[in-house]
Amino acid sequence: TTTQTDGTVQKVRRTKIVKRKRRPARPQQDPALFKVEPPPQTGTIFNIWYNKWSGGDREDAHSSRHQAKGRCNVALDSGYTKADREPGSYFCIFFARGLCPHGSDCQYLHRLPNSRIGKDGGLGDIFPENVDCFGREKFSDYRDDMGGVGSFMRINRTLYVGRIHVTDDIEEVVARHFQEWGAIDRIRVLPSRGVAFVTYVYLANSEFAKEAMAHQALDNDETLNVRWATVDPNPAAQKREAARLEEQAAEAIRRALPASFIAELEGRKYDGVDPAEERKRRKIEGSFDLKGYEAPDHVWYAAEKARIEAGGDTKMIEAGQNTDTLDEADPDDEGMLSIGTVPHNQEETDGLLGASTLAALKGFRANNSGETKAPDISAGPLVGYGSDSDDE
Repeated sequence: TTTQTDGTVQKVRRTKIVKRKRRPARPQQDPALFKVEPPPQTGTIFNIWYNKWSGGDREDAHSSRHQAKGRCNVALDSGYTKADREPGSYFCIFFARGLCPHGSDCQYLHRLPNSRIGKDGGLGDIFPENVDCFGREKFSDYRDDMGGVGSFMRINRTLYVGRIHVTDDIEEVVARHFQEWGAIDRIRVLPSRGVAFVTYVYLANSEFAKEAMAHQALDNDETLNVRWATVDPNPAAQKREAARLEEQAAEAIRRALPASFIAELEGRKYDGVDPAEERKRRKIEGSFDLKGYEAPDHVWYAAEKARIEAGGDTKMIEAGQNTDTLDEADPDDEGMLSIGTVPHNQEETDGLLGASTLAALKGFRANNSGETKAPDISAGPLVGYGSDSDDE
């Protein structure tokens, strides 16, 4: 309650915000009962570092019929671990399978990929193209059975799910079980063959879901066969995937360039700024006080981006010691600089474009030919999947 100047009492309702503390990840298995046994031989060479066989083109057909020993419960098992303190950490593959005995002492992440988009901002969890979200190295080609880690030659977000017990509500069952591992873009079920194709929005979620749902069961105690899907031959799917790649490229450009430049390229006003005035300002400032010079688009964009990030105007060149003279002008003319110089062996410069602009230009690659490269549409989702066995 608050008392007013006239003596009246007014009730004011206030809301107290309690910040919920993050919880530690719990062990999914009892450490005393967790045993690491050599797996059955499925290849020709046993790797002691990864505790698995290599050299075989296919997994053992008999062992793949057994259901998984555990299953991850994201709502109960997620939490912080030692990996949360290290930027760029990978996800725990045993957590995805529901078998991690370490809990908060684990050296890997115990949460879903891209689960913090919209909370902490940013682009989500991004890893190099040659490794998956668990840190395992990919190969140039897929295995014959489309299992394993996968290939770095194309972005494959689609999973093939076989051995499904077909029911009337099979689409709802597949969606309910697979949406637990991330945002789903598209689901296609083929009841006649007992298979489904699940396409995730993000690549890391599809890699996580493949390990989490391998040899798991849906609602009818079946043992799923989860593999990577092959290239979709459907032209409509390829066109849809090409449009998605173009939109991703356009979004990357929007993030890289200032908002005023995006508005100029799209032919609209930006916060009441007249495009004609912006072009006039560029014509004046884009010469950088060099007579007859007009900066190309990439130079002007890089200089303006550096100026905006610095929070002020880019400093022009001034006279200094131990420098090489590039140009001379009339010292009595206040509209021009007396001497243009470029300092030697200095990390921070006050040159024509500035150190931040030069650093931006070093990583910039412009295409002056004007040609547009066709997007790679080899990463399209599937509507069909080949198998050498009817029950696969």
